[in-house]
Amino acid sequence: MSGKQLPLFDPALLGPACLDALRKLSPRTQWRNPVMFVVWLGSLLVTLLWLQALAGHGEAPAGFILAVALWLWFTVLFANFAEALAEGRSKAQAASLRGMQRKIVAKKLLEPNHTSRWIPLDASELRKGIVVLVEAGDWVPLDGEVIEGVASVDESAITGESAPVIREAGGDFCSVTGGTRVLSDWLVVRIGVNPGESFLDRMIAMVEGAKRQKTPNEVALTILLVGLTIVFLLVVVTLLPFSIFAVAMGGAGKVVTLTALVALLVCLAPTTIGGLLSAIGVAGMSRMMQANVVATSGRAVEAAGDVDVLLLDKTGTITFGNRQATSFHAAPGVAERDLAEAALLASLADETPEGRSVVTLAQSRFGLQVEAFGTENAEFVAFTAQTRMSGVDLGARAIRKGALDAVRRYLDENGSHLPELLLRAAEEIARRGATPLLVVDAGRAMGVIELKDVVKPGIKERFAELRRMGIRTVMVTGDNPLTAAAIAAEAGVDDFLAEATPEAKLKLIRDYQSQGRLVAMTGDGTNDAPALAQADVAVAMNSGTQAAREAGNMVDLDSNPTKLLEIVETGKQLLMTRGSLTTFSIANDVAKYFAILPAIFVATYPQLDALNVMRLHSPGSAILSAVIFNALIIIVLIPLALKGVRYRAIGAAALLNRNLLIYGLGGLAVPFVGIKLIDMLLVACGLV
Repeated sequence: MSGKQLPLFDPALLGPACLDALRKLSPRTQWRNPVMFVVWLGSLLVTLLWLQALAGHGEAPAGFILAVALWLWFTVLFANFAEALAEGRSKAQAASLRGMQRKIVAKKLLEPNHTSRWIPLDASELRKGIVVLVEAGDWVPLDGEVIEGVASVDESAITGESAPVIREAGGDFCSVTGGTRVLSDWLVVRIGVNPGESFLDRMIAMVEGAKRQKTPNEVALTILLVGLTIVFLLVVVTLLPFSIFAVAMGGAGKVVTLTALVALLVCLAPTTIGGLLSAIGVAGMSRMMQANVVATSGRAVEAAGDVDVLLLDKTGTITFGNRQATSFHAAPGVAERDLAEAALLASLADETPEGRSVVTLAQSRFGLQVEAFGTENAEFVAFTAQTRMSGVDLGARAIRKGALDAVRRYLDENGSHLPELLLRAAEEIARRGATPLLVVDAGRAMGVIELKDVVKPGIKERFAELRRMGIRTVMVTGDNPLTAAAIAAEAGVDDFLAEATPEAKLKLIRDYQSQGRLVAMTGDGTNDAPALAQADVAVAMNSGTQAAREAGNMVDLDSNPTKLLEIVETGKQLLMTRGSLTTFSIANDVAKYFAILPAIFVATYPQLDALNVMRLHSPGSAILSAVIFNALIIIVLIPLALKGVRYRAIGAAALLNRNLLIYGLGGLAVPFVGIKLIDMLLVACGLV
């Protein structure tokens, strides 16, 4: 769905983008971008000068003025095209989302329970608080909360994930989204929104590039660009009286033309970044959608780039979430293989992830096969939360596996005792932040299984990258401090919050913010809502509660807690792209100085020919070459604006040096080469 990536220049988008570029020539549209509005006014003025030249009163040859006018209009059109193309990509995503909206007839319950009678009601007539029944095969009419029942739900239309998910009343998985379909059983859902306010409606609104508001950083950059444009405007305006005075006093040369002054202004103004600024912002929102993240505002995307503290939930983000068996610790006089055999047999009736991991470890470590033990007539003891043990009675063997205190009690009841050495081994495992499980066979303690919350591979390297960027990582967990410290050390986070409560999370975020830091966190439960509302970047899981989704300023459709790292990288990529192209645009001006200034004043001051370092053919070709380059460079940079500058996990100082080297020096060198090549081409074609 939203994760589908469109080609940068999708043919289906090019035609509408070209038409939109023409529509955006309206002055009411151009006014929103002050830099390009100045170019628009300049284009209009030169066009009027061309019409004057056609009437026989031109300040320069009509063909030259027309050529300058056309390329100035192309500059405006290319900037419009960049913005239209970025918006078109977002609108294509919005169109695919609209395709999910369907006419649904809801089953409105007369009483808020499954056994109540229901009446059909069009989904458009539903209101917040109404209770509906959704049975197998039905579509969920609007976003809501499950208040009764448990069912398998197909959310592939929203998340792109084909595997169904379980939604049930109570807990953190009680939220359902309009447009998803129930595959089995039934749900009683209390509608949480009014028509037009659903998650799908908000998604469509967010990805509509045309509705995107400028972020504070973008506004600040716009003010800077406007300031530079005003400075250049003042400089250019003063050149006309200066030229008149110089010609009058020296008696040589000609007064500089308005066409040349407009060309100079347009070339010196930061038109490259001015033309691409809006496209960069729209593309940033689009990249979030490609990552299956819906940002409720451009501000949230941009804030992600400035984040310097990450609060990461341990379970599912840093660790896999389910404890897994990692090693066997045999009792004195017991072979490790015998312990593994007993552990495997005792775990066959344990359907928990931990129990299955014991079987997997025994099979992978020693190649044990269940068929070899003749369990056809065995009596299995299933694991329950009450006994906290599982096992099997195999002939005279009574094999049990379970929590330390539960198995100790079992041994005491059967007249046996736990060896002191094994007890110390279990305590050592607990001190490492792991969980010990005891295994007994016919009243004899065989050894201990070590269960660990396994840290995800590669996560430590990711945290090291974040550290190099100056981002502090904090693990949040409900574990005790001992366990939390062990996992934090293994994962390589900078700090941790153990035994975390909603109040403790909220206080931690506020403490960091009081130090001037920007904080990001993820959450999925109602108890996460206060902290999500306080965080600068709050990523709510789509699988979470309605309260969490409303508190966050982003929603991860994949419900993948590690997505927070990708979100931060995308935000930083947006800021890097904007900064890199601004550097490139401003550096461009140097070459244009050497092209246009000698061209317009060399007749009055022949000594200025020394500044014609590019050895351009004539003043006319110099001005036209600079204007053409100024227009074409916008088109050349559109892919970079849409795709973004490649993200690198390096510090701010290193990043600044890299950008100055690549885009600063590149911005200096490229125009010298480009303007010279255009000049040579114009001469070769006999156009100047």
